[in-house]
Amino acid sequence: MKPLTIFYILVFYVIAQLLWWASIMVRLEPMRRGMVFGEGFVFVSLMAFGAYKLHRAINKEKKINAQQKNFLLSVTHELKSPLASIKLYLQTILKRDLDKAQQQNFISKSLLDIERLADLVENMLLATRIENKSYSFPKEPFNLSNLVDKIVARLQIHVCDAEALMTDIEPNISIKGDDFALSSVITNLIENAVKYSESCMPIHVSLKRNNLGKTIFTVADLGIGISDEEKPKIFDKFYRVGNEDTRKTKGTGLGLFIVKQVLDHHQATIKVKNNLPNGTVFEVNFS
Repeated sequence: MKPLTIFYILVFYVIAQLLWWASIMVRLEPMRRGMVFGEGFVFVSLMAFGAYKLHRAINKEKKINAQQKNFLLSVTHELKSPLASIKLYLQTILKRDLDKAQQQNFISKSLLDIERLADLVENMLLATRIENKSYSFPKEPFNLSNLVDKIVARLQIHVCDAEALMTDIEPNISIKGDDFALSSVITNLIENAVKYSESCMPIHVSLKRNNLGKTIFTVADLGIGISDEEKPKIFDKFYRVGNEDTRKTKGTGLGLFIVKQVLDHHQATIKVKNNLPNGTVFEVNFS
């Protein structure tokens, strides 16, 4: 029998006993009926409130456990897929007499898979260090425009043979911050847009200063979009859009958690908007 079921049986038993004893006391001392009813009402209210809070806590714990299970399964898949690909490429190079061009092609593809593994490991390590408050976020002036250009160029080859990442990057925008942590923000937002978009659909990446001199970084896709109900939850650790059983996109549920934590430490804000006619826009505002 489940612990929660046992608990509710005990609650029902205690309340039943209370009502039984209350009825006996009322029969024995009718003049104390008001006191018995009053104290009984307080006791039952406290029991009901405690049962409600415990029920919520247990459901929350079950949800977290389900998300962690999904996270472990996702990480396993995310690790196995590029490792299997790298192994196949290297075995092909060793076992077959390939010309130099074919070898270079296989080696290049292996390096791309290694980059995927590196991004995954960096995300996991950064998320752990942020949660443990062991990451200090060292801040120095750096060129944000160059960083965005560099990340877009690296991710472009992962997205599609055609150019799918459309950029509008204002040059020489510099800010004071942690370039390593902010590179995770940029990478995760772009990869998130890619994951929830159809293959080779355009994704618009923008970096500009507005009329007030504030730096605004935007990633807009034409993907499946995010419902208004889910928008407040997407920055929670392990949370992923959609049902845990039916979701088919890759991911660990750490990307947007890292994005929000890093931006909070930079006094920056992020907004999630609907893209028209469909898709999502993530807008980051740096102070």
